[in-house]
Amino acid sequence: MNLSLQEKDRKYLWHPYTQMKDYAHRDLLVIDHAEGNYLYDEHGRRYFDTISSWWCILHGHNHPTMREFVSRQLEKLDQVLLAGTSHEPAILLAEKLVKLTSAPLSKVFFSDNGSTACEVALKMSLQYWRHQGLSAKNRFISLERGYHGDTIGTMSLGGVPEFHQEFKSILFSSFSLPSPHCYRCPMQRERGNCDLDCLNPLETLLIEKSEQIAAFILEPLLQAAGGMRMYPPAYLAGAARLAKKYNIHLILDEVATGFGRTGKMFAHQYADIVPDFLCLSKGLTGGMLAMGATLTNDKVYDAFYADYGENKTFYHGHTFTGNPLAAAAALGSLQVFADEQPLVHIQETIPHLHQRMKQFAGLEWVGDVRCLGMICALELVKDKKTREEFSFTDRVGWKIYLKGLEKGLILRPMGNAVYLWLPLSTSKEEIDEITELTYQVVADPDNIVGRGG
Repeated sequence: MNLSLQEKDRKYLWHPYTQMKDYAHRDLLVIDHAEGNYLYDEHGRRYFDTISSWWCILHGHNHPTMREFVSRQLEKLDQVLLAGTSHEPAILLAEKLVKLTSAPLSKVFFSDNGSTACEVALKMSLQYWRHQGLSAKNRFISLERGYHGDTIGTMSLGGVPEFHQEFKSILFSSFSLPSPHCYRCPMQRERGNCDLDCLNPLETLLIEKSEQIAAFILEPLLQAAGGMRMYPPAYLAGAARLAKKYNIHLILDEVATGFGRTGKMFAHQYADIVPDFLCLSKGLTGGMLAMGATLTNDKVYDAFYADYGENKTFYHGHTFTGNPLAAAAALGSLQVFADEQPLVHIQETIPHLHQRMKQFAGLEWVGDVRCLGMICALELVKDKKTREEFSFTDRVGWKIYLKGLEKGLILRPMGNAVYLWLPLSTSKEEIDEITELTYQVVADPDNIVGRGG
């Protein structure tokens, strides 16, 4: 008997971050092709890719410039190891990334994805301090509701318990600080009326434990998977100042925020700082192929540069590290930045998007509307005054996801946050249609637990 695609999917395929029983009697969305900012299912129906296919699509799908770069590379070299071997796309991409970021970031280490880009930074920091004779500096700081990936190291620094609590027994201990999220301020202060008291726990910890701490890792300005929580550049600048003062590394996870998402090429540029390690992926290749990159400075690099017998080699790598096709896709994406100037284009579309999002503030179950560049989020609450959250079992996000599909939207809420993560190529007209359809979904009380019926 011939099985349909849907039947084969249920029979053979296990999807990430998905409860498969939800689809025991419901078809999954099978995407057949994509073009621009749209996805098309097996029946030809069109959907706005409002979450950039998990935050990676920058210039729309199948951009001709990027296709050309990958196609030309495929005719020459598809794959070669990067251990003791090199190739032109990786070399040129490393050069462009160094020139794109701020000095003193000067060296690029490629990997496969965002998790490994962050894992590389953790391991480099740890080994660096050992090379300096400071092996006691072997612990890390992260933020509550922070997310850096699903490898053992990054899970150990993850602040989203619902993702990683099942693996707690194999994770190492670290220091966790309160999230500097303004809507749910850990210091009980009001937005715009504080002295960055949320930095106090960091300095207190560093005063007491800096001799044990290798690095502080955080997502600049936006904790994405932690519920689209946003915080001011002043906190990031303060964290960088304290890291330098107490001699620990600053690791910035720009896997999600890099390459124009926030309105600047990199989110940390809002705070006018430079980290010791910068972790990139997702938009690195414009979403076309998997790749990660970790940038660091000469000081870190030189600590590993020694005669072989000194055993200072950085023993980390992946089969597809610096893959020629992925590097070509990244070079193609950077060429689009040069040719089409999307960072100029979004200076007009960002204010338009933010203005359109204001309409959501009047809904009784929208507690907070927050925007950063081409990213906007709505925090849904049971009660605006108390800011009581919906529970995991309320499954508000699931209802909104399904209703979004009916409207031709790919919405995938993150906890109680309904968000838009739009490609840089999104036009004002598309923003109007996307926000109007999203409003129809979120404003419908039948989509909110306990509101309809």
